[in-house]
Amino acid sequence: MSADFTQIPRAEHLPARIAAQFTQQIQKGALKPGDKLPTEHALSKNFGVSRTVIREAIAQLRNEGMIETRQGVGAFVIERPTRHIRLDDGGQMDEGAFRHLFQLRVPLEIEAAGLAALHHGPEHLRQMDEAMVRMADTGEGAQDGMLADLDFHRTIAAATGNDYFVQFLGAISDRILHTIVASRRRTPLEEIVDVVGREHAELRDAIAAGDAARARAAMRTHMIGSTRRVALELDLHP
Repeated sequence: MSADFTQIPRAEHLPARIAAQFTQQIQKGALKPGDKLPTEHALSKNFGVSRTVIREAIAQLRNEGMIETRQGVGAFVIERPTRHIRLDDGGQMDEGAFRHLFQLRVPLEIEAAGLAALHHGPEHLRQMDEAMVRMADTGEGAQDGMLADLDFHRTIAAATGNDYFVQFLGAISDRILHTIVASRRRTPLEEIVDVVGREHAELRDAIAAGDAARARAAMRTHMIGSTRRVALELDLHP
């Protein structure tokens, strides 16, 4: 593997910038489908950042469909769709940016939930269950809980059977992570884990039941809760 990476200035949003460097290497062909990424330890040393930052960058690349992770083996570059969506701006977000994000995300995620109820398979339910277990951790694994939240929503997108949902949600995964971080800063960890866990459980159960209307309603409730947890009020139409 001949990819060349540089250390990231700490003033920038680190995971997004690291993910962008990987994307550039993949697009240039320096990283090819099937190539294995270095270990978290090696990447942490190479970029001069913590392993937590590396995990967030890897999670973003996974959500964007650039790589896949194999339990106990590592992360690998995968074949990408011919049309792939990626936003280059990984900077900090203000209230206006949060509002614009949710105006896009709310209808997208509600429709994804309805389609997931109709088209999901057993593997999608298993992945959602695994993500929910990780999200419930308020101890040493609490940081991974934020990445598990992204995985939960990406699984719903994948369960639609429509790759465009995966691509669009992957393209804004970095922004979604911003909102998760912001909400956890505003609310005690145990409280937010409990509330979000109940919202996700209802959403998962509605999808498992194959009830599209219930799944859409559950996602709408979750999206309303998500906006309020970052001190936003959106005008949502029924």
